Amino acid sequence: MAENKPWALISEVEAMGFHEDFIDIINQHFQIIYLKEFLQNPDLHGPKIQALLMWNCSPAAKPSLMSCLPSLKVVANGGVGIDHLDVPYINSLGVKVANTPGVVSDATADMAMALLLASARMVVEGHLISVDPKTTHIPQSFMGVEVTGSTLGIIGMGHIGYKVAQRSKGFNMRILYHNRNRRSVEDEQAVGASYCEKLDDLLKESDFVVVVVNLTPDTTGFISHRELSLMKPTATLVNVSRGLVVDHDALVKALKSGTIRAAALDVTHPEPLPRDHPLLGLPNVLITPHIGTNTHVTTRKMVQMMVDNALAAVKGLAVPNEVKG
Repeated sequence: MAENKPWALISEVEAMGFHEDFIDIINQHFQIIYLKEFLQNPDLHGPKIQALLMWNCSPAAKPSLMSCLPSLKVVANGGVGIDHLDVPYINSLGVKVANTPGVVSDATADMAMALLLASARMVVEGHLISVDPKTTHIPQSFMGVEVTGSTLGIIGMGHIGYKVAQRSKGFNMRILYHNRNRRSVEDEQAVGASYCEKLDDLLKESDFVVVVVNLTPDTTGFISHRELSLMKPTATLVNVSRGLVVDHDALVKALKSGTIRAAALDVTHPEPLPRDHPLLGLPNVLITPHIGTNTHVTTRKMVQMMVDNALAAVKGLAVPNEVKG
């Protein structure tokens, strides 16, 4: 049976690669070759590989690798963002590209709310006080920010942004959003969201700003000095999109000067940040290591969708989540 399975190239297991708990999903349908093994003899292994399963941007679909894969049918990406892929170039080789939309939305929206709440209520700081062996009393000056009844601004009201809105409704938040295209009236009414045609209006009115956009040339550096200067000095910026969407230098300046209250980031650029990066030394920043989709349930769904996309391409069928350049 094994010899009849198509071959798939993956980076590795553990470290920056696939979690070992999910390799069984790939093994059911593909014979796996790891990148390190492949690079030892690309002439031998290259012609066999029909699918490249990309996790954490690896293996990178660079010309130096793609030229060694004459039988490749598909690059199946784990995750929604494809800013690391040159889709027109890959398509020009007759290779399809697919991603995993939808299945990441709930976990990422949960993470956005977790960051928002943790920053507002100073959860990490409270934990450190509670476990500090020097702590003998809890200072009454330890005060967070009210979330219930506050104003939330969502930049990017796609699948994930809408899930964030659904969650914030439970906190009786006033919800504003800015998007390339306005959602339907039914969608807006379901979560109580109001559309801001101008981003500036959202920034000026929001107590919390959650950024949930795809990384494109237009959104690189989308939140910079001007945008941050429009926010309330009591406002918090939450980023669960891509690190490059927010100008880090501008953010450091805004946080140091009190232009905004705080930032909570699941994404940075690069990841991880250099250990001497100024963001790491600021008391009003909460950073997590891009773990928005890191739950067993969501990761299993992502890997299964990758395999389904890859199998369809190998069999010459329509790829369910194909992305075209």
